[in-house]
Formats: sequence, C-alpha cells, structure tokens
Amino acid sequence: MSSIDRPNLDRRLRAEGLEPAAWSELRGERYEEHAHDYDKVIVVVEGSITFGMPGYGVGFVLGPGERLDLPAAVRHDAIVGPKGVTCLEAHLPAGTGRHSGEGPRVPL
Repeated sequence: MSSIDRPNLDRRLRAEGLEPAAWSELRGERYEEHAHDYDKVIVVVEGSITFGMPGYGVGFVLGPGERLDLPAAVRHDAIVGPKGVTCLEAHLPAGTGRHSGEGPRVPL
C-alpha cells in the first residue's frame, strides 16, 4: 500500500474542526483490548493497521486514506501491519463525533 498526500489529508480533517496529530508504529505492534472516554477519528497515511471490535464481532483493516470514526466506550484492539503505520488521529468529547452512539464506522 502506498502513502497519500498527508498535508491535504491534514487540511481536510482541520476543515471538519478536528485537530489531528500524527503518530507512527513499527510492524507487528499490538494494542490490547481497551476503550477510550472520548470519540476518536483515525486516518491512515501510510502502511496499515487492523482494528478488532470484539463487542461487534467485526474488524477493519485500514490502509492509506481510510478512516475510522470510533465512538467513546467502544472496546477495540489493534495490530500494526507488516510495513508499519503512520496515522493522523483526533479526539473529540464523548458523544460529539459524527457517528457517536452508532458504533464504529469506516466512512468511504
């Protein structure tokens, strides 16, 4: 998977009123099942990451340009793909995200 235009993606998120921050992880990094007390928006810039949603019985593999809107209190885990991952992430107060109360969404 290739990378995407990070400055343009950052501008698009900011146009939505979000304040994204970038982070990266090496391949294979794992995040155990947990939840947050805030709504999270995450967009992959480069590489891939798989989010598991045990309470929903689904998971999402996100690649460059793909976004996950994760409402507060949704339990999830994650594993970074074979080429690592770089993401832009923004946090919102619980219940204020685009899909709050509806469970996780991957907008197209």
